[in-house]
Amino acid sequence: MDMKAAVLREPKGAFAIESVTLREPQPGEIRVRIVATGICHTDLVSRDQDYPVPLPIVLGHEGAGVVDAVGAGVTKVQPGDHVVLTLMTCGHCPPCLISQPSSCEQVFPLNFGGVAPDGSCTIAKGDESVHASFFGQSSFAQYALVSERNCIPVTKEVPLELLGPLGCGVQTGAGAVLNALDPKAGSEIVIYGAGAVGLSAVMAAKIAACSTIIAVDLKANRLALAKELGATHTLNPTESDTAEAIRAIVGQQGIQYALDTSGNTGALKEAISLLRTGGTAGIIAATALGTEVGLDVNHMIFNRTLRGICEGEANFDLFIPQMVEFYQQGRFPFDRLITFYELDQINQAVADSESGKTIKPVLRMPA
Repeated sequence: MDMKAAVLREPKGAFAIESVTLREPQPGEIRVRIVATGICHTDLVSRDQDYPVPLPIVLGHEGAGVVDAVGAGVTKVQPGDHVVLTLMTCGHCPPCLISQPSSCEQVFPLNFGGVAPDGSCTIAKGDESVHASFFGQSSFAQYALVSERNCIPVTKEVPLELLGPLGCGVQTGAGAVLNALDPKAGSEIVIYGAGAVGLSAVMAAKIAACSTIIAVDLKANRLALAKELGATHTLNPTESDTAEAIRAIVGQQGIQYALDTSGNTGALKEAISLLRTGGTAGIIAATALGTEVGLDVNHMIFNRTLRGICEGEANFDLFIPQMVEFYQQGRFPFDRLITFYELDQINQAVADSESGKTIKPVLRMPA
């Protein structure tokens, strides 16, 4: 099938809209007509080769669309179904077998290898192979080939163009709170970074009935939105000593839960230092491979926990529809994070995201 796609050819380069060809669905594969797809921080760290992906490549991993065709053996969806695309998993390693797909043992090669599970490239430009299958989808394109593992049916009652970010960024922030940290009602949480992931965590903390929700960010517009979405307090590190301010809010004993969505190692160290005895901090921001942070061992010994959280530790088939339901109930207004762009505006969308002007850019695909 001939289609338009945003192709990345150079590290840290611009995306170029090119005419390419997508192969036909093989057994077990699903072809999805992409309606819209979010731009996520992981697309950009892959563009910059902090996560080394092969080039040229079609990125994009927050796709939402309509099932266009299915290969032999597919039973989960049928043409016409509305779907959200998410992380690709193997389906047969121990975590997958106990419904913990975000802990899949093959997560890196399946999502960043640039080829389908059988080792083939699904996209070509003439005789040139173009790497694809990014997160099992490569949704910066009009169509994507996906599997039943990362294709999640959703209701047709919600505009499909809104739903792509539920497959990664929004799921990551909300799931980190609701699935991984699972704070008790009345507890306290501080969230570093008020981008799309952090604001999703703020909304989830409100759903979880946290009594104190502190958002920390450098951008005044993001902090204002955090307040509207459920934060009880907002802090800007350029205006105050955030550690001192947090202790003034929660007491000298420290905070029960902390979540770093910023990728800033200084913020992460501060989050860890603020944990009360028995407290938990989560890391969900993608940084360059090899990034390290030091720990005070004696501080950690007193039942404090630091944990990594991938894709919100979600069971995708259950959690993505649950987020849609929260949205329909008016409890999870993630649409307020979204600014729409057309596919040929992708480089402007990236620039607006990196400047902080736009919180969650979403690309609409041409018909």
